[in-house]
Amino acid sequence: MKKYFLIIFMLTFTYIGYAEHTFVIKDGSKKYNATLSVEACDSSSCEGKAIVKISHKKGDAFTQILSSDGIYFSLDSTQKPSVNIIQLYNEQSPLIFEDFNFDGTEDLAIRNGNFSGYGGPSYDVYVYNITKKKFVISKELTDLALGSLGMFQTDRKRKRLITFSKSGCCWHMKTEYAVVPKKGLLKVYEFEEDATGGGDFVVVTTRKLIANKWTVNSKKHKIEEYYNN
Repeated sequence: MKKYFLIIFMLTFTYIGYAEHTFVIKDGSKKYNATLSVEACDSSSCEGKAIVKISHKKGDAFTQILSSDGIYFSLDSTQKPSVNIIQLYNEQSPLIFEDFNFDGTEDLAIRNGNFSGYGGPSYDVYVYNITKKKFVISKELTDLALGSLGMFQTDRKRKRLITFSKSGCCWHMKTEYAVVPKKGLLKVYEFEEDATGGGDFVVVTTRKLIANKWTVNSKKHKIEEYYNN
């Protein structure tokens, strides 16, 4: 038993020995508390290697230790990180608790740097595995966040994951995915705004997957009228 506790202590020391700043986050999840330890902070932000220790709110029992090789986040006026905020082109929190795969259990995304589109926030996305009773990395969801403009958004009511992407000033895409049990993500909707053809017009195209077939509707608008509306 003594040897077991010595191993746990050594592993914990190895994980957090470099961390100079620690934040306790209790308002991000209904089920868990999180202790976030990060390598370096100044008066407005923190970055570097980080450790996230997850524990149960009831009894604060230890659950799991996760890590990030390159976390980044801003500090608010109280010198604390935000949690569960996903704003396009703006604040995106270091920790996001949400049911990403709509199976009824909370999952967790941990920011791992700025590697998504246009240097936006990127995340390691973990889903809770009921059988293993722990968070496990989801490559598919991690790649989804990496390939868009920051972390994807979750529409719990419609059970959709939503991404945004762009190319320069004049092409934008909103994409929605359904989560198919035991199969993964299925793209079901696209909304495209394309003003790359020059001139005074933008082509708006909507694509919907209905009964396994795509329906497409495109319309040209005058740029002034479209964006004013």
